[in-house]
Amino acid sequence: MSDLITADLVRLDADLGTDKHDAIRALARVADEAGRATDVDQVVTDAFEREAKNPTGLPGGIAIPHCRTAGVEEPTLAFARLAPKVDFGAKDGPADLAFLILAPEGGGNTHLQLLTKLARSLVKASFTDALRAAQTPQEVADLVNEVVGEAPAAAAPEAPAAAPAGRRHLVAVTACPTGIAHTYMAAEALEAAAERAGVDLQVETQGSAGAKPLAATTIANAEAVIFAVDVGVRDRGRFAGKPLVSSGVKRPFDQADQMIAEALRHADDPNAPRVEGDGGGSEESADGSTGESWGGRTRRVLMTGVSYMIPFVAAGGLLIALSFLLGGYEIVGPYGDIAVNNTLFDLPDPQALGLDHALFGSGLAAYIGALFFIIGKTAFLFFIPALAGYIAYAIADRPGIAPGFIVGGLAANVFLVNDGNGTDLPATGFLGAIVGGVLAGLIAHWISGWQVPTWMRGLMPVLVIPLLTSIFAGLLMIIVFGKPIGWLMDQLNDGLNSLSGSYAVVLGVILGLMMAFDMGGPLNKVAYSFAVAGVGGAALASDAPELQIMAAVMLAGMVPPIALALATVVRPGLFTVAERENGKAGWLLGASFITEGAIPFAAADPLRVIPAIMVGSAVTGGLSMAMHVAVRAPHGGIFVIFAVDHVIGYFIALAAGVVVGAIGVIVLKSLGREPATQSADRELAAV
Repeated sequence: MSDLITADLVRLDADLGTDKHDAIRALARVADEAGRATDVDQVVTDAFEREAKNPTGLPGGIAIPHCRTAGVEEPTLAFARLAPKVDFGAKDGPADLAFLILAPEGGGNTHLQLLTKLARSLVKASFTDALRAAQTPQEVADLVNEVVGEAPAAAAPEAPAAAPAGRRHLVAVTACPTGIAHTYMAAEALEAAAERAGVDLQVETQGSAGAKPLAATTIANAEAVIFAVDVGVRDRGRFAGKPLVSSGVKRPFDQADQMIAEALRHADDPNAPRVEGDGGGSEESADGSTGESWGGRTRRVLMTGVSYMIPFVAAGGLLIALSFLLGGYEIVGPYGDIAVNNTLFDLPDPQALGLDHALFGSGLAAYIGALFFIIGKTAFLFFIPALAGYIAYAIADRPGIAPGFIVGGLAANVFLVNDGNGTDLPATGFLGAIVGGVLAGLIAHWISGWQVPTWMRGLMPVLVIPLLTSIFAGLLMIIVFGKPIGWLMDQLNDGLNSLSGSYAVVLGVILGLMMAFDMGGPLNKVAYSFAVAGVGGAALASDAPELQIMAAVMLAGMVPPIALALATVVRPGLFTVAERENGKAGWLLGASFITEGAIPFAAADPLRVIPAIMVGSAVTGGLSMAMHVAVRAPHGGIFVIFAVDHVIGYFIALAAGVVVGAIGVIVLKSLGREPATQSADRELAAV
């Protein structure tokens, strides 16, 4: 690997204009002229994009525009001592020292360790003074390379050294959007300030080079925590309950001493802000690092896949429902093909197509409906690949996305598994997507841990990992898992088609209980995914079990927020002021099929709220199935009423569940406890 910087990459007392964008362009050209940029336009684009997120000017006349970019193949620094100075957005004025820091896209940790050493050195006056006094470009290059040195070899994590007796203990987390420079400079500034104050400080840098999590014992012994971040803190729950000082990543550059003093004051103040949460999301592993429990990891993986899946389902399903509204069910042929002439200026006769019962009953409306169906069907086809792709992403990060989508495509009916007797079994559907996504994620994560030569590291995330993972996971899905999962899906579909009478009602009750139990959590999402998997693009008959299941799930999911909203109106004295305000929002959230609107109530009083809303949702799910309510849209709540069959049954089932749920909440909250606040009853008495 070449030196991070050479004399060819240095410009002394250079006039690069007074605009930072001109200066960045000029520094990018310097990298290009030195033979270090493979695509100078890409370098400029990526550097500008990073600059737009947050100015890179630092106190003391320093600027560090930086980015990850495909425009370089090895880590590169271009340096200019500016004359005149250029304003990069620092509070104390323009900069006379500017580093353009370029990290290769997909570069390994060795590259980033070099860059982080430089970032830490830039907060030291001795280093910046030497840069200002340098007489030649080679002198600057030598100074920088001496500071950076060689990247250390990877070593096993060591237990943190015990702090000197009598010193106070703090911990900190630093993180910036790109994780290249500010993350490590903020850590250096805080560490220096802590040393001046005689305080023991352990910092976790959550940067692009990866983070070595603070040991659980270190966090437990800390009196307070400092978050100097511009992005979310990973595994924030580890710090739950600790007094907190929170700021952007750049505050430590000029206020590190104040932040240390503020953290010590917060540690002594029982009313100081604290990190929210219960700390239950992680645990200490055998090697002393902090990691998730298996239950927590499983939940996160599944929820990641479902959360990315829902937009495809919502958009595609609603467009399909609108297409039926405009063109009628006969707009779709028996095999899911479009039965409407696809030429806008040669519209068919709606009577000839049997479309006279459509809402607008015209050739133009039917044509628009056909277009909506094509778009919606296309969007809907992506929901299973998205589920698998983002499950793999949750396990293996970006290298898992492509193979996850590929195995999801296999599960979504790209292929059919032959049983050897000339009969094709159904594709593996959402069950196959879950299995395939987990397989792809685990395989990609395993391959990413391989030790490979330096020259190959850049190829790993963009070529090697996706290629090998797609081969391994794809073959496993086709050869090993395809047939049994396909058989299971076939049995499931046959079972649904045979549902009738009390069996269907029991299924509706079970789905209702699942929808209300965790209000958007794993059980809720499993029930929802089960329902969505049956709602395809074809014009299913109104008595199709798939559509009835979708109706039961949607109605049951609407019940909890609306039931709680009703309870706050009927008995406001049982609820706090904040809960009554949440109740006002609950009407709209429930009507929109956003079950999560009930979470604030359940979090405050789970033993009374959750059983009550589960009973309400179970009543709704059972009644919906008993009255054969069907819905063709997978999301939207009351706003897709046009897609509902048996509308009267729809409202009866919803109203019954809401009333039962509200009564249950009121009864349980009234038994064995005082009203939520005495002030609430006084407010009622005064009215």
